[in-house]
Amino acid sequence: MPEPNAPFSENSLPKPVPRAGEVLVRIHASGVNPLDTKIRAGRAAHARHPLPGVLGMDLAGTVEAIGESVASFHVGDEVYGFTGGIGGVQGSLAEYAAVDAKLIARKPDNLTMREAAALPLVFITAWEGLVDRANVRSGQKVLVHGGAGGVGHVAVQLARARGAEVFATGTASQADYIRSIGATPIDFETTPVETYVDRYTGGQGFDVVFDTVGGPVLDASFAAARRYTGHVLTSLGWGTHSLAPLSFRGATYSGVFTLLPILTGELREHHGEILAEATALAEAGLLKPLLDPARFALDAVDAAHARVAAGSARGKVVVDVLP
Repeated sequence: MPEPNAPFSENSLPKPVPRAGEVLVRIHASGVNPLDTKIRAGRAAHARHPLPGVLGMDLAGTVEAIGESVASFHVGDEVYGFTGGIGGVQGSLAEYAAVDAKLIARKPDNLTMREAAALPLVFITAWEGLVDRANVRSGQKVLVHGGAGGVGHVAVQLARARGAEVFATGTASQADYIRSIGATPIDFETTPVETYVDRYTGGQGFDVVFDTVGGPVLDASFAAARRYTGHVLTSLGWGTHSLAPLSFRGATYSGVFTLLPILTGELREHHGEILAEATALAEAGLLKPLLDPARFALDAVDAAHARVAAGSARGKVVVDVLP
């Protein structure tokens, strides 16, 4: 697309040739994240993605060619990953992409290409928060804000897979889905933070609180953390927030910024390692993405972005790149 908020346009580009350390992927499906729509609107300077450019961060597809020094993948492998669409790196709204082999993993055998394309960014974000920062484990009580959202619904499943007791905020209409993935639903519209902290933790607070919403929800997270040992995580720590409520509880805070490995080149292999864990969880029946029922082909990307930007999607929106 040429400039902020302009309609998408179809352009012919040379077929990429994988360099050393890269694989060429024939893209089958491209996941759409809220950040994609912000980049398109010119409201995501932190993503450092110039326009015009090829958008799309998540992909699932088939390896078509291998660059030098790549031994972990072979032609014909089905793979998925968060591979570009930021930092000037070509995105996934294209037929082909040459991607860093460190950033991808084998696609779960029991997930479709569409399902796999829905996972990378949100699962990596959930893992970096719950596992890398907080080491969520059995015996803990975990609160996920936005438990039916993109990051939230995989965070619930990940925390459950690691043995935690999970609670998740959402609307009344989302309660059945939140319950179906193993969490106790909390209606944030009718239940004050003090009420659910008292009801579910005896007033002590949750061991881990994962904010995937930001704004005042992050402030509420500080009030929901367990005294002394509580750990608040957020993937949307924008704005100005008072740390006093957290400090008065003796709790700790961590931010998650999933874009760093692509923007800096550092620790890219960890993204591939995290997705290998996602593959294992999915194949064990412990991880299942929620897909929006609407279907979009590559010539309907404008409509896919509009659905995400409007907040009307009921699950992750995925664009079918390969008909």
